[in-house]
Amino acid sequence: MAMSAGSAEGEPMMDINTTPLIDVMLVLLIMFIITIPVQTHAVKLDLPQNQPNTPPPPILPVKNRVTIDVTNKIFWNGSPIDMTVLRQYLDQTQQMNPIPELHLEPDPQARYEVVDEVLAVTKRANVSKMGFVGNERYAGYE
Repeated sequence: MAMSAGSAEGEPMMDINTTPLIDVMLVLLIMFIITIPVQTHAVKLDLPQNQPNTPPPPILPVKNRVTIDVTNKIFWNGSPIDMTVLRQYLDQTQQMNPIPELHLEPDPQARYEVVDEVLAVTKRANVSKMGFVGNERYAGYE
């Protein structure tokens, strides 16, 4: 900071000393930073509510796997199927108790349109338990 000296020796300085003002502002800034609540990033999830009379789900449910290969063929647990049969199988699985999981495993080279059609069929069938398998293979694709 620059110091200013009066023109004559006995004249008073006309500048305001801002050092105490800056000190007070820094203290207030630190007080505000300390008192601000920490922001937490939360994701809202609707978790199922435990009913007292319902038994817990079995530990090892039946799992069905839908795969799509490089040639865009759809397979149900290793057997080739088309979209109509896929919808019939999905409708049957949704009537089972407990509802089996559906694992979708598209090949990284499969066409997006085919994967999108399979996802649309699963949505129309109201599949409630579904997961994607093999996502680590897509790490190099953008």
